[in-house]
Amino acid sequence: MRILLPALILLAAPAAAQTAAAPATEAATPTNKDALKYRSGLPVPRFASLRAGRAYMRAGPGKEYPVTWVFVQPGTPLEVVSEWNVWRKVKDADGTEGWMDRAMLSTDRSIQITKQTRELRARPDLSAPIVLRAEPGVVMRVTMCADRWCRVEGQGRSGYLLREHGFGVYPNEPIG
Repeated sequence: MRILLPALILLAAPAAAQTAAAPATEAATPTNKDALKYRSGLPVPRFASLRAGRAYMRAGPGKEYPVTWVFVQPGTPLEVVSEWNVWRKVKDADGTEGWMDRAMLSTDRSIQITKQTRELRARPDLSAPIVLRAEPGVVMRVTMCADRWCRVEGQGRSGYLLREHGFGVYPNEPIG
């Protein structure tokens, strides 16, 4: 079971990311008539964010399936790749897939910093002053995206981030 711990927004040197991993098991996508019962009507795939402070990712669409991951950071972006009844098959920033109850997800948009410490700018321009740095794993709320840039905020701070520096928004997807 993997527990994702919140990362900190940095103004200086990055700290080490804190995660503990365990192997995940794969489950087949169900195909019976209940699959359409609680469809959201929203496009699939799409991004959502974690609503709860603690949410279980399961190997299949039901409480009888084993928990493969535990998410503990509200706002974590997840890509919804399939729907079945009240269950949503989701993928995280690492590419791990599993099933979550729809009640654990929100339509609020967020972005998770990926690969390395990233610089957030005062304006959507590479020559704009750096307002803060965020380490991999930091999750921030997305307030708008246009062109290559997204305006993001977290812990009372905001700035502009190149959309390719995070997981949670599609290329060229307008937000806000």
